Amino acid sequence: MLITIADVLSVGEIAESRALLDAAQWVDGKVTAGYQAQSVKENLQLPEGHPVAVKLGEMVLAALARSPLFMSAALPLRVFPPMFNRYTGGGHFGTHVDTAIRANASTGQRIRTDVSATLFLSAPEEYEGGELLVEDTYGVHSVKLPAGHMVLYPATSLHRVNPVTRGARVASFFWIQSMIRSDADRTLLYDLDTTIQRLAKEAPENTVGIQLTGIYHNLLRRWAEM
Repeated sequence: MLITIADVLSVGEIAESRALLDAAQWVDGKVTAGYQAQSVKENLQLPEGHPVAVKLGEMVLAALARSPLFMSAALPLRVFPPMFNRYTGGGHFGTHVDTAIRANASTGQRIRTDVSATLFLSAPEEYEGGELLVEDTYGVHSVKLPAGHMVLYPATSLHRVNPVTRGARVASFFWIQSMIRSDADRTLLYDLDTTIQRLAKEAPENTVGIQLTGIYHNLLRRWAEM
């Protein structure tokens, strides 16, 4: 399931993020790449634990907590501390799959990467190229969103970032360990949740919504890992 979420960050939060990131010292993105990914990764990152990364990561986590769509789609158990990258001057990231288990550098806590997230911090007109391409059974999906918008997709997906040929593509990226391990099960629960919400809005007097809500929570109770 690939889902875009609009306006995760406000205009003011985007401006603050860009001001801090534009003044930060970046390092080679290969420092956090796995063995195979190192050969196809050409970008810059803020080091894990960098004060700017920590400050902005807390901002991103607070924004996620305010997003009902994120909660419904990801059903998060744990969120890896948001990281930040920059692509410019032909920078790219070739086709790869994200590492299955990531360890928090500051706490050592490990999470299973069920869902990958990219939160765009550059407006599309600021750079050329830089599309995130995600492959699934229905083909290749190209994603290039406005600043402050985010995309969620299964971490099991093959994906890549096209070369940036003009300007700079700045983004936050991170992973979510979901309460629901299976993408197919998460998709089913998401579709059921959105149906319940639509029914509540369009026909609030219809008691079928109560029954569907019970089914949703019973499935969640059956499948959730805590």
